[in-house]
Amino acid sequence: MRLLVTGGAGFIGSNFVRYVVEKLGWNILVYDKLSYAGRLENLQGVLDKILFIRGDIADEESFKKAVEEFQPDAIVNFAAETHVDRSINEPAPFIWTNILGVFTILEVLRSLKHDILLLHMSTDEVYGDLWGTDRYASEDDPLNPSSPYSASKASGDLLIKAYGRTYGIRYRIMRPSNNYGPYQHPEKLIPRSIIRLIHGKPPVLYGEGSQVRDWLHVEDTARAILTVLEKGSDYEVYNICGGMFATVREVVVKVLKAMEKPEDYIIYGKPRPGEDRRYAMKCNKIRELGWRPLIQLDQGLESTVKWYLENEWWWKGLVDERYVLADAPW
Repeated sequence: MRLLVTGGAGFIGSNFVRYVVEKLGWNILVYDKLSYAGRLENLQGVLDKILFIRGDIADEESFKKAVEEFQPDAIVNFAAETHVDRSINEPAPFIWTNILGVFTILEVLRSLKHDILLLHMSTDEVYGDLWGTDRYASEDDPLNPSSPYSASKASGDLLIKAYGRTYGIRYRIMRPSNNYGPYQHPEKLIPRSIIRLIHGKPPVLYGEGSQVRDWLHVEDTARAILTVLEKGSDYEVYNICGGMFATVREVVVKVLKAMEKPEDYIIYGKPRPGEDRRYAMKCNKIRELGWRPLIQLDQGLESTVKWYLENEWWWKGLVDERYVLADAPW
């Protein structure tokens, strides 16, 4: 199979590319603009086995040329701005990439009229806050985003569904729960906590850290994407979840334990504006395709801590004072 992977130098994208190249040897073209979170270092070890083009998915001419020349069987779209804090501080890049970028991909597919599948990576955050309920969002639930980030992702999802209905663009949408693992940017909770501890600084939580998330190791996500590519149906949405629920504080305490630090070594900050307290999804559809998460949370966190301890070369230049080392995020 020939895959054009947009955002393939980012966190989930690079892990997926590495998994597919090492397991299957498929022909891969990574198309990535190499923003602060997309780096060639993320593809170390497989760069000589893939093609790479530096480009923005919102640049229609460049992207169309890449699609025409590579002739992929499918486009897997990871390209996105993803950090909620950054979306609150500066929403514009999220509108540009997560909405206009998706629009550009769709317009290219519409103009080429080739039978190319679009597999789009979304997020569980589009369902909004389920705090105070015992509900689990299904793929048919209404979208109710809370942040500029999740609103931009929900907008992209709706555009794709509209182009599928109006123009017949083949698509499959995936909405994974909270991913973690190697090559995740230090601005995110788990690597940020690890790196702060390495610098002798305590982890920082929003509020009491009681936000409930479903944690999924990125390798399990890579396997889920492959499952949907090979066994999924067009015009369907697939929730991807690990079923490993834990509060943010509980996860950070596990990181502290892995790094032999005391549990009370935590700073509690102000709540994040518009904070979602609980995400939860039903994932029957992906399980019916035969996929199951294989990496348990404790095991995944221990291996993730080990990876960041052993790969300072990768994260050292990414440590942003505002999003990583500041004691008060707001």
